[in-house]
Amino acid sequence: MSGVSKACCSIPPVVAKGYQAKGEYKTINGLKTYVTGPESATKAILVVYDIFGFFDQTIQGADILSTANTQKYRVFMPDFFQGQPADISWFPPQTDEHKQKLGNFFQTKASPPDTLSKIPGVVSEANKLAPGGTFEWSILGYCWGGKIACLASGAENKTFKAAVQCHPAMLAPDDAKAVGIPMALLASKDENPKDVEAFGANLKKAEHYVETFATQIHGWMAARSDLEDAEVKKEYERGYRTVLDFLHKHA
Repeated sequence: MSGVSKACCSIPPVVAKGYQAKGEYKTINGLKTYVTGPESATKAILVVYDIFGFFDQTIQGADILSTANTQKYRVFMPDFFQGQPADISWFPPQTDEHKQKLGNFFQTKASPPDTLSKIPGVVSEANKLAPGGTFEWSILGYCWGGKIACLASGAENKTFKAAVQCHPAMLAPDDAKAVGIPMALLASKDENPKDVEAFGANLKKAEHYVETFATQIHGWMAARSDLEDAEVKKEYERGYRTVLDFLHKHA
C-alpha cells in the first residue's frame, strides 16, 4: 500500500518555533482537553499525547490533523496526566534517578489500564459536540500514547474505525494479534526493528501500513521533535501526510 497520496493532503507550513495554537481548551469528562478542527466535522480523532503532555510540536500536529485533509476532523487531545506530565529532561534517562522517575511515572500516571478506563467517558462527552450527535472516531497515539491506541483497538473495541501509532513505546508484537481495525505504524530508528517487523506481521485482521522513518529519533512527530532542523521538519511533515492519507482511506 502506498504511504502517501498527495491528492488528499495539504499540510500547512510547519512552524519551527513559537507555534500559535489554532484550537482551544475545553473540559471533556473532567479532563482539560485540547480541541481543534471545524465544528462541522463529522469525524473525530482522539489523540493520545506522549508522556510529556501538551508540547507545541504535538499541538501543531493536532492542528495539522484537523484541517490538512480534504476530510476535516474534530481532534480531541485530553490531558490524561491532569497537569503532571513527565519531565522531558528525564528522557533518554542519563542517571539512575531519571530511570527511577520514568519507571514510577509509567506505573502510576501513565498506567495503561487507568488511561484506557477514561476513554469511554471522553468519547461519550465529546460526541455531544458532533453535528449529528456522534462522531466517527479514529485514535492516534505518540510513544506511550501509541501503546494506548493499540490497546484501545483490541477485541473489545466498538468505538474506533482506524488507529495510528507514531514512534510507539512498549511495542509488543503480540498486541497486534488483537487489533481488528486498520492500523498504521510509523516507527523511528530507535524502535527495535524486529519488534516493528513482527508487529506488522501480526496485523492480520485488517488493512495496515508500517513504515520506519530511518533518520528520525523516537518522538520526532511529537514533543522531542526539533523542528528547527530541516531534515526533522521535512520528516515531521511527511509523517503527518502519511497519517492523513491512511485515515483518508480507512477512517
